[in-house]
Amino acid sequence: MTDTDIIAIYGSTDKYNFHSHTQFCDGRVDMEVMTRAAIDAGMQHWGFSPHSPVPFESPCNMYAGDVETYLSEVERLKGIYGDRISLYASMEIDYLGDNWGAATPYFRNLPLDYRIGSVHFVPSDKGYVDVDGSFESFKVKMAEYFSNDIRHVVNLFYHQSMAMVEAGGFDIIGHLDKIGHNASLFRPGIEDEDWYCRLVNDLIDLVIEKDIIAEINTKTYVSAGRFFPSLRYWQRLADAGVKMVVNSDAHYPERVNLGRDAAFALLKTDNSL
Repeated sequence: MTDTDIIAIYGSTDKYNFHSHTQFCDGRVDMEVMTRAAIDAGMQHWGFSPHSPVPFESPCNMYAGDVETYLSEVERLKGIYGDRISLYASMEIDYLGDNWGAATPYFRNLPLDYRIGSVHFVPSDKGYVDVDGSFESFKVKMAEYFSNDIRHVVNLFYHQSMAMVEAGGFDIIGHLDKIGHNASLFRPGIEDEDWYCRLVNDLIDLVIEKDIIAEINTKTYVSAGRFFPSLRYWQRLADAGVKMVVNSDAHYPERVNLGRDAAFALLKTDNSL
């Protein structure tokens, strides 16, 4: 599967979701249960995208030793359900600097149909820290690792994101401004501050330059009323001709289509989107 294939599906009337998590990382069900839920929801294309292995202990990421088993399970499910749904093997690959990310040989050589590049971890004096979890966990980490300096953490996130885009090796950038959710809970209004907006726009500039597909992630639309990236940036992406795919980032079978209809309705509200 190439960028062209992804874009062809995106531009068709086929129902798809390219971002999901199951038993190999922090998903809540196994792949077969998720496959059946996707079929029941009318999906015609479904991508499995476990959080990639990382070089340290993480409860949310898959183990390197499970990669072959994961890839074999995709093939097994294709054999069972392939006449009802197109299934794809992907991975949401964490960027941890020059030596760990989608562009490194290990991930380039995996037989994946496509790759999602995402930032969940930022560096600290004590190693990489996951800033993508619940707000309660985020608050603890802010105090423990970052002296409650939210501007520093936000800068780290966007620095990591831009370095990831520069390095390349992936097809879709996942939830490109995800830090905004926890950051805005930590300091309400932060996403309206000029310096914050400049960081997002600098990242978007690079996404445009590198011609990367941008994900509209609908995972928190029902719970928090927001998308990633924020709705305020969609028009800019569209005006620049950036292709956008709408994914629910499903961790539960009942969320295979969560928020996607709302996103598509908003995309159709303005004919230019």
